[in-house]
Amino acid sequence: MTTETTAAPPRAAGTRRDVPWLAAGATFLAMLDATVANLAIADLHADFPGTSLSGLTWVITLYAVLFAALLAPAGRLADLVGRRSLYLWGTGLFTLASLACAIAPNVPVLLATRAVQGAAAAALIPASLALLLHDTPAERRARSIGLWSAAGAFAAAIGPSLGGVLVDQSGWRALFVINVPFGLAMLLGGLRLPRAEAAAGRLPDLAGTVLLGAGVGGVALGVTQTQDWAWSDPRTLALLLGGATLAALALWRSARHPVPALEISLWRNRQFAVANAASFLYGTALYAWLLLGVLYVTGQWHYSILKAGFASTPGAFTATAAAVVMGRLTGRIGVRPAVAGGALVMVAAGVWAVVSLPAEPHFLTFWLPLGLLAGAGMGMVSTGTASAAALSAGPLRFAGATGLNTTARQLGGALGIAVLAALLPERAVHGDYTAVYLFCTLAAAGAAVAGLLLAVRPARPGKERP
Repeated sequence: MTTETTAAPPRAAGTRRDVPWLAAGATFLAMLDATVANLAIADLHADFPGTSLSGLTWVITLYAVLFAALLAPAGRLADLVGRRSLYLWGTGLFTLASLACAIAPNVPVLLATRAVQGAAAAALIPASLALLLHDTPAERRARSIGLWSAAGAFAAAIGPSLGGVLVDQSGWRALFVINVPFGLAMLLGGLRLPRAEAAAGRLPDLAGTVLLGAGVGGVALGVTQTQDWAWSDPRTLALLLGGATLAALALWRSARHPVPALEISLWRNRQFAVANAASFLYGTALYAWLLLGVLYVTGQWHYSILKAGFASTPGAFTATAAAVVMGRLTGRIGVRPAVAGGALVMVAAGVWAVVSLPAEPHFLTFWLPLGLLAGAGMGMVSTGTASAAALSAGPLRFAGATGLNTTARQLGGALGIAVLAALLPERAVHGDYTAVYLFCTLAAAGAAVAGLLLAVRPARPGKERP
């Protein structure tokens, strides 16, 4: 696979000062919308009372499914059509889809536009990191990935609190309106990037991409519907088995197609495969944890949406700080401490929640320290998994590697949200919440085990992988 070459080096040197901000903005918006709707379910239900609460969780899940299914093909597309072109198309489509979500007249239209928004977000992730790393010296790549990961970690963690404020003050439509001015600003900034030559090649396998999206969606829907159907219900089994079969077919096609939807040849690199496993398990714990927290404080502690939003904020700052610090340290200590250590921090927070989750509000003595601890772990793992994937694949495959790694995390997130919906009934009691926290803890423990198997260190100048 070839890389693009810039047509005007003098201009590129000046433009590069803008690239970190544009890259961070892209990952911020994409990851923000993965969690910003967590507190909007009740408000959506008030506007659309004919739709069940479990049905409305698809406003969150559908974004995650499309995001996950298209990340890997988008990574290959960034290598093919060029990182600048994909960045501009992704930003433009994301902005338009956000506006369409904001004015959606009913649930089917909202779900359809959320799906488009998730597809556009999938383009932003690999394009933004490819922009960031293309001209970054090898010795500074780990730090750049840390800053990029920090923007994503901060967005994912701040999403519920920002969403709570917006829903409380202006209603659920404000969650999508806020994207429009930021998207337009990013689009204008992207137009200033130097043009680049597109690489020769073919588009990623469309059929494989469709099979992957349908397979992930089927499994997620099957798990989600266990709240209304039994696990042994023929409809549940059909969705689970059908989804798994479609996903397996996507993998089969990817192993044989010349331009696959999933570049599974990267998985032959043991370190890359382990990084993807850790990312999947981390995503499973992350998204279920973030949604569970706001559901608990609103449902059991009877916090208002606004108060719940602010209660979820502190962890975003420790997540950001931890991501930045680990990005600076990765060049010296490798990625294993970030992934395994961060996941173990999340395990400690999970055990604390399972054992001590209070039925009555205890913000200062329980919720605040728990959020700070969990946020630090999330920031560490986010940077560690992204660094491990990109640095093990090499500079010529940054976009594809980043797409696959983020795919793994988003697939885990879709599974985590689906399991949460299955474990948490509409009238949940205290024990139901601790069961979900236990699930999150076990997923984080799995990520820690995977992290212990990592030994990836940043490439030294002159010794990079092709």
